[in-house]
Amino acid sequence: MKVGVAGYGTIGRVVARALDKGIEGLELEAVCTRSVDKARALMATDLGRAVPLVSAEALAERCDVIAEAVPRAAFVAIAVPVLAAGKVLLTVSAAGLLDHWDLVDRARRAGGRIHLATGALLGLDAVKAAAEGTIHEVRMITRKPPAGLEGAPYLAEHNISLAGLTAPKKLFEGSARDGARGFPANVNVAAALGLAGIGPDATRLEIWADPTLTRNTHIIAVEADSARFTMTIENVPTEHASTGRITALSVIAALRGIAAPLYVGT
Repeated sequence: MKVGVAGYGTIGRVVARALDKGIEGLELEAVCTRSVDKARALMATDLGRAVPLVSAEALAERCDVIAEAVPRAAFVAIAVPVLAAGKVLLTVSAAGLLDHWDLVDRARRAGGRIHLATGALLGLDAVKAAAEGTIHEVRMITRKPPAGLEGAPYLAEHNISLAGLTAPKKLFEGSARDGARGFPANVNVAAALGLAGIGPDATRLEIWADPTLTRNTHIIAVEADSARFTMTIENVPTEHASTGRITALSVIAALRGIAAPLYVGT
């Protein structure tokens, strides 16, 4: 299967390097990015062979699977041609998907598929299984170092400054949908949790800035008729403080699952 990588930043570079090193049944076919000159220079040292840099439309035409890792503003520009071509869009942009739910209908009409990778979360298999029965409540608490939350639209809208913060501060409490809109670069995980379980409007979310932390931490509690479970994950940030290292690895794991003869998990 031919794989395209859309975006050559924190996530895209890691995914491209893994494909270049070799994943059974998959081949890195092309890359699409807005920063062509920068990507070309990085790819010259990252990859063992020359890989074409192409447009979003050409990426959709050439590839069977497109791993999307672009800024949220560019999400639709990548997703539309991929789904119109009936291809597979692999993404961690749950928040972008919530804002453009018509993409699911586009995929349905053209025979494309949207594969939402786990990203920086854990336990989606358990949540999806519980959702086959009855889930009574899903709550999530996200705690991040202040640097990992800087620049969020919610902070600007509510005139909240994190400068000089010395103690944990609760910034938001509400639905996962509203949290994903207010903190789009930070809580794709909450949107994914909502889609896996009882929906983003019923899933409750708290977001905290915590200067005592060095890792992005998510705590999830689920109450269902089949099970009660609580999960905690502490993600090591990348140089991009809002993104955990495990996010790119989840995309690689999802790619392996697409081509592997054995697939573990729901």
